[in-house]
Amino acid sequence: MSNTTSNEPIEPEPSAPPPAAPTERRRAFRLAVGLASLLALLVVWEILTSFIAYTDDAYVTTGFVAVAPQVTGVIVSVNVANDREVRRGDILAVIDKVPFQLVVDQRKAAVQEADTNHKLVSDDLAAAQNRLAAATAALQQAGDDQKQVALTADDAVSAKERATIEAAAAREAVDKASQLAASQEAIVAQAQAALALAEWQLGQTEIRAPVDGTVNNLSVSVGDTASAGKALVGIVDAAGWRIVANYKENYIRNLQPGNAAWVRLDTHPWRLYRARIEGVSRGISRGPEQDGLLPYVAPTTDWIRLRRRFPVTLKLVDPPSDLTLYMGSDASTLIFP
Repeated sequence: MSNTTSNEPIEPEPSAPPPAAPTERRRAFRLAVGLASLLALLVVWEILTSFIAYTDDAYVTTGFVAVAPQVTGVIVSVNVANDREVRRGDILAVIDKVPFQLVVDQRKAAVQEADTNHKLVSDDLAAAQNRLAAATAALQQAGDDQKQVALTADDAVSAKERATIEAAAAREAVDKASQLAASQEAIVAQAQAALALAEWQLGQTEIRAPVDGTVNNLSVSVGDTASAGKALVGIVDAAGWRIVANYKENYIRNLQPGNAAWVRLDTHPWRLYRARIEGVSRGISRGPEQDGLLPYVAPTTDWIRLRRRFPVTLKLVDPPSDLTLYMGSDASTLIFP
C-alpha cells in the first residue's frame, strides 16, 4: 500500500465576516452631536451679537445743497468747474445785471420824486398849521376884546364871527394837509420798499455758494437762462460727513448715542476708523409710498425678505486730515454696545 500525494489546491478557510454597517444608535449619536453643535453655534452667535453689532449695509453721506438762483436771467459768467472745492460766499455764476440795474435806477428816481413831493406837502402842512395858529390867536384876541373894549354889540359879534370862521377854515386846511402828508409818507415808504427789493434782486444776480463743499454735477454754461427757483449747481457739503448704517431690529435695542464703533470704508479698504454713534432712528416707514419724512429701508434684497432695519448715524472720531470721503460710497460698521 503506497502513499499518494494530491496535487489539488487546498481551499482557504472562510475569513471572518466584514464589520457590520453603522447601527441606528451611532446614527442617532452623530445626529445629536450635529444638532448640539448647531445649537452651540447659535448660542455663541447670540452672545456675540449682544456685545458686537456688525453690518455691511452702510454708506457715507453728507448734506447736498441744490443752489438755485432767486431771479431769472441770462448767465454771463460761470466761475467754478465741476468737482472743484468752493468756500461759502464764493461766486459760482453771474446773471446779466443790466436789466436789474435799470430797475434799481428807476426805483431810485421814484424814491427821489416821492421825497420831493413829500417835502412840498410837508411845507404846505407847516403853512396851514401856522395859519391855524394865527387864526386861533385872532379868535382868542377877539374874545378878549369883546370883554375889554366898549364896542357895539354888532361890532363885537361880527369880529368874533369872522375870527371863528377863519379859525375853522384854517383847521380844515390843516386836516387836509395832514391827510395828504400821511398819504405821501405811504408813497415814500412804498417807493423805498420797491427800491430795496430791486437792490436785493440786483444782488441776487451773483449766485454764491451757501456752504463750504465740492461742486458736483455742474450743468450750466454761459448763455443759459437761469430760472428763479430752479437748481443750477449742486454742492456736497464739507461739514456734514457721517456714516449711516442700517441695523436689524434685534441690534438696535442695545445701541445708544456715544457707543464706540469702528468703520471700514470701501474707498479705503485697508484701514479701520474709529467712530461713535450720534443717533439711532426711532421710526421708519413701512413702505416707499410715504411722504418721505420717515426713512425707508427696503426689507428685501434679491427677493429675500430680511428683518426690518433702522438707520444708525455714526460720526468718525478724529479722522485723518487727508481722508477724502465720497458721498454714497459703501461702508461696513462694527459697534460695541
